[in-house]
Amino acid sequence: MEVIGILLSLFLLMFFAYRGFSVILFAPVFALLAASLSGLALMPAYTELFMAKAVTYIKSFFPVFLLGAVFGKMMEDTGLAKGIAHAIIKGLGRDRAILSIVLAGCVLTYGGVSLFVVVFAIYPFASALFKEADIPKRLLPATIALGAFTATMDSLPGTPQIQNLIPTNFFGTNIYAAPILGLIGGFAILGFGILWLDYRRKQAAAAGEGYGNHTLNEPEIKNDTKLPSWQIAILPLLSVLVVNFLMTNVFTWNSELLEPFKAMKLPLTAAAVKNVISIWSLIIALITGIAFAIALGYRNLGSTSMLAKSLNAGAIGSLLAIMNTASEVGYGNVIASLSGFKSISDALMAIKVGGSPLVSEAVTVNVLAGVTGSASGGMSIALDLMAKDWLTWANSIGMSPEILHRVASMASGGMDTLPHNGAVITLLAVCGLTHKDSYGDIFVLTCLKAFMVFVVILIHAITGLL
Repeated sequence: MEVIGILLSLFLLMFFAYRGFSVILFAPVFALLAASLSGLALMPAYTELFMAKAVTYIKSFFPVFLLGAVFGKMMEDTGLAKGIAHAIIKGLGRDRAILSIVLAGCVLTYGGVSLFVVVFAIYPFASALFKEADIPKRLLPATIALGAFTATMDSLPGTPQIQNLIPTNFFGTNIYAAPILGLIGGFAILGFGILWLDYRRKQAAAAGEGYGNHTLNEPEIKNDTKLPSWQIAILPLLSVLVVNFLMTNVFTWNSELLEPFKAMKLPLTAAAVKNVISIWSLIIALITGIAFAIALGYRNLGSTSMLAKSLNAGAIGSLLAIMNTASEVGYGNVIASLSGFKSISDALMAIKVGGSPLVSEAVTVNVLAGVTGSASGGMSIALDLMAKDWLTWANSIGMSPEILHRVASMASGGMDTLPHNGAVITLLAVCGLTHKDSYGDIFVLTCLKAFMVFVVILIHAITGLL
């Protein structure tokens, strides 16, 4: 009954998230449902299990969510993001419409711009290009998703997206972990994804299907002469990447920085400096990027009041993102504390394909990312519950924690994009399309992402590459 209670709780959370209900409200509701079915008192389960872990997550990652959202908002409101997207899409032209849109999404997300901002920045130009090339608009959401939601979100080494940052806190790695496998997996996803979308384009053309007649959210392209040049617009992105690399790989952090705080008996979440170097580095890099974006794009904002409005909007927007994820993490902590979860965790840990923890990790992260509809939320729950066991297992067979990092990150971007995923819902709404119109091709990319992490595991098993 305890296991059934957990599974019922998971199903209800997924169902309500799919129906559009906020996980901030309903994650604790269904966590407490599972707790009550296991005989735990409700109020202690809420305040001591759910809230304790949710607050710890916020303490660890709020600066990244905050600064990332502010950086993305500054890139959006100053027109810098649109300047980059327009230059790439116009440069490659209608004959390479799909490639140009994917490339634009990759450049922006790899530079640290939130994937939600990327959707808004790319859509107007992408829609116009699809119309000019007479490509069915129903393929546009999958095209944008391939550029923004895949390789540069979790596969390519060095990407500053949160999905590549979270594992550093559990494995003591950095965001450049397992670079060769990350590159192989990331470029394979992009390559096969473009081949699929091009196949679908040719299939539609052979059937005589064009862009179609659409009226919902059809963009009006404004005079693009006012957009910043891409050479200027890309500087904030480069500053994030360069500063992040220098602070992670060149700068020598003092390993004793935490000692005075330990002596003060403060409740530290990091066991050692190495566990937070990636977070500290990204914080510094994002602050640098924000400063560059303001300096280069202030003229486009027009006034100090508009600057304040953009900064405030970014800060407020970050709250929803982190509270969604923190609620899912709190939910996971309640579930992990239940006796029935021992049976589930034993079953997951029993997946010993090849004698390594990688398949167990990939399956667990994929399933939880799919259930929660969130790459960062599902991975956070999985790592919080089982990272220590996977790391111990890896150490016992001499496996580098870097491969654990890369597999966790890539797996989080696998089944996360099921229909109830917030980014998918937002993307379809921006494009003025429905799940019925366009989700089929997004699901193909979802399956491709989920499959590719197991290909990476196989390559590692055969070659030992990182």
